[in-house]
Amino acid sequence: MVLDQQVCDELLNTTRSVRKRLDLTKPVPREVIDECLQLAVQAPTGSNVQGWRWIVIDDSDTRAALAALYRRSAEGYLSAASEQASSGADAQTQRVFSSAMYLMEHLQEVPVHLIPCIQGNPPNGLAGAGFYASIYPAVWSFQLALRARGLGSCLTTLHLAHADEAAALLGIPDGITQTALLPVAYTVGTDFKLANRSPVSEITHWNSWG
Repeated sequence: MVLDQQVCDELLNTTRSVRKRLDLTKPVPREVIDECLQLAVQAPTGSNVQGWRWIVIDDSDTRAALAALYRRSAEGYLSAASEQASSGADAQTQRVFSSAMYLMEHLQEVPVHLIPCIQGNPPNGLAGAGFYASIYPAVWSFQLALRARGLGSCLTTLHLAHADEAAALLGIPDGITQTALLPVAYTVGTDFKLANRSPVSEITHWNSWG
């Protein structure tokens, strides 16, 4: 079967990190999350181990507790970065930090939080690269599946500064590594556009650097 290239390209071109346009009022059915995870677990993993585990949080009190951990890590970092961006960064960068601040303030209101985990503890060096490479393709597949269904998300990692507290909150056992936190919601509108990126010709090297 030949895939519809135009549809695939549109999906890849317009799957954005969504923050301000997350619909904080519309519930997300559990079956929609399950559908997206069914697609996510078709992603490749190192040695075909498939050590991923997914924690889906739709309980409001638990989301509030996770958001509090996120804010403890994010407030100083985002405030300083946002101030620096406002004084000299381009308009797109300023919008990114503005939306990141918005997410920090409203994370507890996002109807679903997803924490992708992987079995094991991250090793150093080459093995460490393979460790994370065995979960992030599945995370991206999950985000693409959301986009195809009118939902959005954003891959965040700031709560990981307090991963031990999050593990205690969620009952995550030893030997399981949290790799991100994704806020998940329907989006306000679906008219996402291409981002401003450097031309590929300026950032691509063939056969050797330069």
